[in-house]
Parts: sequence; structure tokens; C-alpha cells
Amino acid sequence: MNFNILIDNLTNPALLFFVLGVFAVLVKSDLEIPPNSSKFISLYLLFSIGFKGGQELAHSEFNLVIVWSILFGVSVAALIPVYAFFILKRKLSIDNSGAIVAAYGSVSAVTFVAAVSFLDIQKVSFSGHMVAVMALMEAPAIIIGVLLIKFYSEKNATSLKMKSIIGHSFTNGSVLLILGSLVIGLLASDQQAQGIKPFTTDIFKGFLAIFLLDMGIISGRKLGDFIKSGWFTALFAIFIPLINGCAVALLSGFITEDIGNRFIFAVLAASASYIAVPAAMKIAVPKANPGLFLPMALAVTFPFNITFGMPLYYMLIR
Repeated sequence: MNFNILIDNLTNPALLFFVLGVFAVLVKSDLEIPPNSSKFISLYLLFSIGFKGGQELAHSEFNLVIVWSILFGVSVAALIPVYAFFILKRKLSIDNSGAIVAAYGSVSAVTFVAAVSFLDIQKVSFSGHMVAVMALMEAPAIIIGVLLIKFYSEKNATSLKMKSIIGHSFTNGSVLLILGSLVIGLLASDQQAQGIKPFTTDIFKGFLAIFLLDMGIISGRKLGDFIKSGWFTALFAIFIPLINGCAVALLSGFITEDIGNRFIFAVLAASASYIAVPAAMKIAVPKANPGLFLPMALAVTFPFNITFGMPLYYMLIR
């Protein structure tokens, strides 16, 4: 195993800014990113990734690999909640189990951003259609999570507004922006794309560092809630993403030989949503406790993936 990859990742400025954010909370600093600025940076990162993915897709030939990649991604997002649900419901309520598996079956656009940065450092490219795969992996887990709650709820009292759930998954701001940017990047000519390259590419890493600083601050604030939840959720938040990431890193070899694409698949399988899922669960499962699945995804799984998970998946694929 090449541990230089791990060392390079741990000394990555973007990751160190994340650590700085956690440290700032632990020492009770007043450091924070203004909410409006944080939202703008989030939108910028999604726009940049979507647009560049569209440009990559414009230079790719539509083939069976793209079709199989989409089917594989959606299948992974649908299967993870099913097996994870039966693990969780042994210790947790049906509502909380369903909400957690929806988060862990869905994907994190922020982790995807970090994965793109990791590949950039390794000078490895990935195909533009992976942006579309990521966006399409958002909804299936939410639907499966709600269906599981409905099916196993003893009182059968969960309100199942499936049309609303599906609609919210695809009109969620992050999904809509990244899909819209993908389409715009696909339609733009090389000359038009070159005109905004300083904005879409040159300043990307700087904004990513500031964004991860903000994520570190938010994660630090959630640590207390997570610690109160006990050892079971802690182990789940580490080992289930690890199992998912390693399994998909290997299985994706049957879909594509591209190292960058396989790495993206592994990271998406290992990630957990803390943007789209909480919003959807608030509508569908109001009894689910966000004090469980939010800290699990944000304060444990996210930092684990960007520190140790991504180098491990990459080394496994190589």
C-alpha cells in the first residue's frame, strides 16, 4: 500500500482548513463563516462541478458504459438502505432507522467535491457523466427509507406522500443546480466555456478550502449531540460507509476500468447526505430525530471519508 497517498491527503490545505474549523469550535473561538457567504460558496462549488462535468460529457461519446454507470449508481443507492435498515432497527426505532438509512443510501455533494479535489491532486481525471450519476443517486434512498418506515411501522401511521418526496428530491436546490449546470456545460461551446474558465476552474480550490473550514465549524458544533447517542451509532457511522466504499470500489470494476470513475463510485457509496435527506425527512418522517442522523453523517462519516476513506478506496482501486 502506498501510504504517500494518505500523507498527501492529510497535508492537503483544504482538509487542514476543515481541521482548523473543528479546532476553532473546541477552543470556543468566535470564528465563523457568515451564512450568506457559506451558501454562496456551496452554490459556486456545485455550479463549477456541474458545468465542468457537462463539458466533459460534451466531449464524450454516449455509450453503454454511461448507461451501465447510471444503472449501477441508482442500484447502489437503493440497496444500501435495505441492508442497513435491518442492522439499525435492532437498536433504534423504525422512524430513526429509516431516516438514517435514507441519509447513508443517498449521497453527499460536498463529499463529491472533496473527491474531485483528491483526484485533481493525484492528477487523475473522471468522466463527466459521473456528475449525472451523483445527482440521480440522491432520490432512491430517500424513497426506500420512507417505504421501509411505512412497511415496518407497527401503527402504520407514517404519512407517505411519495409524489411530494420524489418531487422534493429532484427540485432540491443542490440537485437542481448541479443538474442544470451539467446541461449548460453540455450545451456550451469550448470558446464559451473558456470565457468563464477563471471562475469555474482557477478559483475552485480556494473556495473549497473556505467551504471546508465552514464544514469543520459545523461538524465541531454537532459533536456533542453525536457523543450522547452512544457507541452503536458511532460504529455504524464509520464501518457501514467503509464497507460500502470498499465493496463498490471492487464491484465497479465490472462496470468500468476508469480509475477516476471507480473512485467516484466508491466515495458516493461511502458518503451520507446531510442536506437533501434532512429536508425530505422533515416532510415525510417528522418523528425521526435529526440529532441522530445529522451528527452521524456530518461529524463522523464526512471527516472519516475525507481523511482516511478516500486514500483507502483509491489504493484499493489502484
